[in-house]
Amino acid sequence: MNIFLTGATGLVGGELLVTLSKRQEVDKIYCLLRSQTHAEALTRLEGVFSLHDDAFDSTRIIPVLGNLFDDNLTDSLINEGLNDVDVIVHSAANTSFSRVNDDLVEKANIGGLTKILLWAKQLPHLKTFLYIGTATICGKDVKDRVVHEDESPNLEATHLVKYTYTKMKGELLIREHLPEEKILIARPSIIMGDSRNIVPRSPVILWAMATINHLRLIPVNEYAQLDIIPVDYAANAIVELLFAPHRHYHVYHISSGEAGATTANKLSKTLSAYFDEMPPFNFISKSLLNQVKHWAKNKLQPDSELYSYREYLDYWKDTFQDKSKLRVLFAGLDPYLDFMELGHVFDNSRLLEDVNIPNSIPADIYINNSMKFVEKMDILEGAIDP
Repeated sequence: MNIFLTGATGLVGGELLVTLSKRQEVDKIYCLLRSQTHAEALTRLEGVFSLHDDAFDSTRIIPVLGNLFDDNLTDSLINEGLNDVDVIVHSAANTSFSRVNDDLVEKANIGGLTKILLWAKQLPHLKTFLYIGTATICGKDVKDRVVHEDESPNLEATHLVKYTYTKMKGELLIREHLPEEKILIARPSIIMGDSRNIVPRSPVILWAMATINHLRLIPVNEYAQLDIIPVDYAANAIVELLFAPHRHYHVYHISSGEAGATTANKLSKTLSAYFDEMPPFNFISKSLLNQVKHWAKNKLQPDSELYSYREYLDYWKDTFQDKSKLRVLFAGLDPYLDFMELGHVFDNSRLLEDVNIPNSIPADIYINNSMKFVEKMDILEGAIDP
């Protein structure tokens, strides 16, 4: 099997690359990289493997120079002599939640995907196009229940961020270009950290937890269900799905399901046990978020309900000194709080039925392995590009 992988240096793509490289069925893995030279691309790939001391074989891991924003990407891939590719794993995406990046998100996640598909249609031996989507394409209209694969994509769904909209459109786009028998869609739920006691490949999502840990007064429903999985589980499940001898479906949630879901309350207890010198967690209504923002701008009315939590306001003053830092933190945290409020759990019975893999460990348990990395995280730096 010869695989073409996009997003090979990203959170999920990097873990997929290493996991795929360990499969005997895989002959070569071509990796699309945005680099100036072949040598630079090779160095970046070596870095993916060296992070966790995995073996790197340059005869099997082959860089292909190009990027999703290149108008000539389709033609350049045709000219690369990649006709032996029989599996495409499209993991690359712009995952930004910031509205400032909406245009880039759409160009990468829809425009870039289109270019890959136009090339894929011309491959003589293509067997599988594996698209790494997201379970959150169900949108914000669905709340506080188990979500099934057949509910998406739904054009009527409303989205919290442009990212989930583009991933929904991506699934529709794939169906326009490729026959169903060649399509495999994996929809991970929220990916946070790593279940192993190693350096996480990316601080994405861990940043939100670290920020919540520092704030301690959190405007979110502490009992809303959270479907969170570690990146190593996501990668292993996706690869096992790719090689499964009998797949009964074309779309799978890669998720914790009901058995492995957690809550902000459970996560806070794990954090409290490690960071015991900080004030106790207190969860307040999401409706008070605007008051928090007004307080950070020195515009909160004196009779506002938020003042009943004055000990936390004093703690914020002492901890952050400058209120502008709080404004930056809450601006970055805002969409994460919105997602937490939805109470989504994504049914994973298809995955467990067709793949020999156990259920994911709940996040409030496996996250113990990431506490020292959470402790060192610069939350202000992470808030700039959430």
